Amino acid sequence: MTAGGFAGLDPCVHCGFCLQSCPTFLVTGDEADSPRGRIVLMRALAQDERRGDDAFLQLHLDRCLGCRGCEPACPSGVRYGPALEAAREVIGRTRRVPLAARTVLTAMAEPLFRTPAMALARMVRPLADKLAGRSRVGFAMGMLAATRNHQGREREKAMARESAAPAPITAPSVALFQGCIMSGLFSHVHDATARTLTVNGYRMVEPPEQGCCGALHAHAGLHAEARSLARTNVRAFGSLPEAWIAVNSAGCGATLKDYARLLAGDPLESAASALAARVKDVTELLAERGPRPGGRLALTVAYAPPCHLLHAQAVSKAPLAVLDAIPGLTRVAHAEAEVCCGSAGIYSLLQPEFSRAVLARKTRALCQAAPQVVATGNPGCAMQIGAGLRAEGMRIPVMHPVELLDRSYRNAGLYDLAGEGRLRE
Repeated sequence: MTAGGFAGLDPCVHCGFCLQSCPTFLVTGDEADSPRGRIVLMRALAQDERRGDDAFLQLHLDRCLGCRGCEPACPSGVRYGPALEAAREVIGRTRRVPLAARTVLTAMAEPLFRTPAMALARMVRPLADKLAGRSRVGFAMGMLAATRNHQGREREKAMARESAAPAPITAPSVALFQGCIMSGLFSHVHDATARTLTVNGYRMVEPPEQGCCGALHAHAGLHAEARSLARTNVRAFGSLPEAWIAVNSAGCGATLKDYARLLAGDPLESAASALAARVKDVTELLAERGPRPGGRLALTVAYAPPCHLLHAQAVSKAPLAVLDAIPGLTRVAHAEAEVCCGSAGIYSLLQPEFSRAVLARKTRALCQAAPQVVATGNPGCAMQIGAGLRAEGMRIPVMHPVELLDRSYRNAGLYDLAGEGRLRE
């Protein structure tokens, strides 16, 4: 795994095309905080010219967001992301992951801890919007506030009764990857995902017992834990070999699609490759069916593409197709659209100052564009951007594209509010 990861750096010729695509380099202007500079450090690590406990190497690799924005900018095809994970795996052998990060990662991986933690977060969430602000605590509250369902309490109660008619048994079957953060704080996005896929002719099947995708663990260098979580999911979804696996979290999708590399040399490598071939972002599945147009939704929307959807998965057109299928919706352009928001999993916990500095560019651009809604397809991005906008005094909701399509379908009367399971034509 480690050697294979570093091999992705071989094509680099140090041309520098990557520099302006790197959020941390844009903040510091330090070559060591650029992909080119970090590649020099990672090559030295791979060749034993630097050790994993080298303080300079750790400093600048820790500062990397892992957004992979440098990859599409590279004319030589350098695979930076796997190399960064490999480097962090080596570093992880010389130092322990910080306690705060270990606590979060343990909670995400273990339902025994995750379930009560998420329940507590949902209890606090109604107060979070009032406590949101610029301070560390205020920003954390802003992140939590950004996870709420923007339909309002009464609308939420009605939505719980909404359904679309089950698709015919011959329709393509889809199992939803539930994840940890998504199931704990964004269940309304799961509901919207199931409804919009059903309207577009997919047959939702009961997802198997599954777990955290392992993305956060892999990014932190905890590859043993990431592989264990991957094995759990490979075995689980192996019970539904014919079903597509729909993912509405860009970070999870990128990791699931990369399971064959993560489990290289493992007895489950072949099964992991088969699973990866069935993983689709929800917008990919919807775009393959059109998607079906809905009712009018007169909104201006700024789309903020998640790095692990745009750069890692190279999915750019499908989310736009989903938004463009909504009559009355106007997409507004904004600067910094393809630059990371600074969330990057637990980066905002480990590197709060850098995270906020990177975010500042994004929030300035969004405030200038002044949309009514920001759309993005990753929970970390939604929380980070939502908190950043609140810190600037901008009450702009951040929603998943499928939430907007779901609202459009509701306006078109495509759902059965009585819960009788009839799709209205």
